[in-house]
Amino acid sequence: MKTALDWSPYEDAGMGDAYADIPRHGGDFAKAVAVCINSRRCEDAGAKGVMCPSYRVTGDPALSTGGRVRLLKAALNAELADAALAAPELARAMDLCVACKGCKRECENNVDMALIKTEYLAQRGRRQGFGLRARLFAGLPHWLHWHRATARWLIRARNRYDWLAQLGERLLGIAAQVPLPEPSRAPFTAGPAPDVFSSAQTLGPARPELVLLVDTFARHFEPEIARDALRLLTAAGYRVHIAEPAAADAEPTRPLCCGRTYLAQGMVTQATAEAHRMLAALLPHARAGRWIIGLEPSCLLGLRDDYLALGLGEPARELAAHCLLLEEFLAKEVMAKRLDHLVEEHFKRGAGASNRKVLLHGH
Repeated sequence: MKTALDWSPYEDAGMGDAYADIPRHGGDFAKAVAVCINSRRCEDAGAKGVMCPSYRVTGDPALSTGGRVRLLKAALNAELADAALAAPELARAMDLCVACKGCKRECENNVDMALIKTEYLAQRGRRQGFGLRARLFAGLPHWLHWHRATARWLIRARNRYDWLAQLGERLLGIAAQVPLPEPSRAPFTAGPAPDVFSSAQTLGPARPELVLLVDTFARHFEPEIARDALRLLTAAGYRVHIAEPAAADAEPTRPLCCGRTYLAQGMVTQATAEAHRMLAALLPHARAGRWIIGLEPSCLLGLRDDYLALGLGEPARELAAHCLLLEEFLAKEVMAKRLDHLVEEHFKRGAGASNRKVLLHGH
């Protein structure tokens, strides 16, 4: 079995353990599957955390992390593993994994089912190709950039006309009764950093330079999130660069994309191409000591986690060490007491907290 991702970090997993239950086929990928110890913690509906969302909704053990592992082990132990990987019950279980990475964080052995799902989908794509639905969702960043007006018109029309929604359900499996997010009228564009507090640069110690990574979804669907993040970081006294393609990029006008939409469909080759663009653009910033600040967890964690499985070597590790979510960065700065001046300035201007709410989304 030729794997699409680099599973070499699991090379020694379970070796020498008679109870590891490593499947016969799949090499290091099989070892990654076998790190599950079948504790069934993922099937504890009363446990705190998020694992496993599909099991919690359905109560079906096959839709837990452990249930998926059991099905995968059976397939990888079969005489004809490729045929067994095509089993309908395994396809259902893997398709209903939402790739939240809750298992990697909450499981005792950190089973990375999101990455395992990417490999599973890549293997399925090799056997039977990628369908229209997979290609449509995977290519969303391209559609939104090169055919933005058409994409926006189609989504708006689909949400307004029931017959189009019904057609989309038959052709693409998108539930007709659920409205799709509509792209904003104008995407985020990098302009001059906003001068929020004229005194911000004189308050507190000098701030490091940052790079704000504006992901596809913030750029095209909710640009106000990116604008607010830029405003916040500028108000705190940081000099903020917007992540842009490298000068030598083959598509210099197309915004950077982490490749998440391709990984989510198992299209590893395309995801790797996007990762190379990202590395070329951001590695110089990382080597200059700048933090890469992300807004969308799935995208930022792609840089910090999934790129390590794409065989990109030391450059991917260098970049990963300089990537933080916005809330992680702010928490780090608050702990270091480097944002006290911003809070003081906020209250000086009469913006008290008594009538304001702060919402934190734990993703």
